Amino acid sequence: MEAILIRVEELQLGKVIAEDIFANTQYPIIYKNTKVKPEHLRVFDLFNLKTVLVHNEFEVEEIELNEEKLDVPPVAIPLQQFTSFEKYYLDGIVQLKKEFSNWEAGGRVDLTKVRNIILPLMDMVLEDRSYIFDLNSYSNAKDYLYHHCIATGLIAAVIAKKMGYERGDTIQLAIAGMLADSGMSRIPSRIRDKKSVLTESEFGEVRKHPYYSYLLIKNVTAIKDIMKVAVYQHHERLDGSGYPKGDRIGSISIFAQIIAVADVFHAMTSERMYRSKQSLFKVIEMIKEEEFGKFDIKVVQALMNIVVDLPIGTKIELSNLELGEVMFINKYSPTRPLVKLTRTGEIVDLSSNRSFYISRVITKGYKLN
Repeated sequence: MEAILIRVEELQLGKVIAEDIFANTQYPIIYKNTKVKPEHLRVFDLFNLKTVLVHNEFEVEEIELNEEKLDVPPVAIPLQQFTSFEKYYLDGIVQLKKEFSNWEAGGRVDLTKVRNIILPLMDMVLEDRSYIFDLNSYSNAKDYLYHHCIATGLIAAVIAKKMGYERGDTIQLAIAGMLADSGMSRIPSRIRDKKSVLTESEFGEVRKHPYYSYLLIKNVTAIKDIMKVAVYQHHERLDGSGYPKGDRIGSISIFAQIIAVADVFHAMTSERMYRSKQSLFKVIEMIKEEEFGKFDIKVVQALMNIVVDLPIGTKIELSNLELGEVMFINKYSPTRPLVKLTRTGEIVDLSSNRSFYISRVITKGYKLN
């Protein structure tokens, strides 16, 4: 049947949808032949949909006649089922701010509230890892700490799954990753929120936060002891260059290493008060090359596989602002695939042309400027 594509802002109530509409969901958010009502406009807004395919007017009468013959009652679908990942995430940031205020005031960690923030988001990213590509776009310098806590937990969970850990350990890592910087609530805000590079003495205060995080969770019985150790050790490095104790390989938990890699990855790809965000692909290269010897290679490789394992045809943006799509992944240089430029159709091998790189993956949830 003939249909027309119209902009959502021009969509009138009563129009009939001409195809099932998906938005990073297993099932359609709106089904074909649905007559548009006010609640559907709200769904379009939540998912940032700009256009929609609708039937021509003459087809609507035919559909209505068929519905009368079938006499099938409409299915009521609760709107909250279709809340986007971004909305869950931003709601989580609001809730975490409240918890942080409680910790600043000397309060204890409420694990129920922590689980309610992180677990729904964890399930979404484990179902669709592409959400990881959007985490740094949600963050901002002012609220970086809250974004960093949630993102570290989510990235740690995805790494854990990639490494083959069972769901129980994955959940524990998501929670531990989220709480790894909870001790920052005990660092004076003048240091925590400073817009310039910290002095040596100020950084000395910040280096105490893994210990403060450990104190906050040490009596939470639902968190495994090995995860509490991981929180305490998440800034330790295998070459002894980390803190708070300067532990080396053999003394550092693998779970601490997972949180550490997740922590560094999100920190380097996010906007900070004193530093702009960097490309996920560039950061992967830096962690693997410049930080070699500091992190467990199995953890780094798992993160690399998560980021660079892009299906052929994946839309990307390069550091020179050219748009393109992935044509071939070079296993010897997986962060630098063969790409086809959208504007010219030129095929570029990023492994041999190192003057630019992939700056971001254009996901379904990504908003072009």
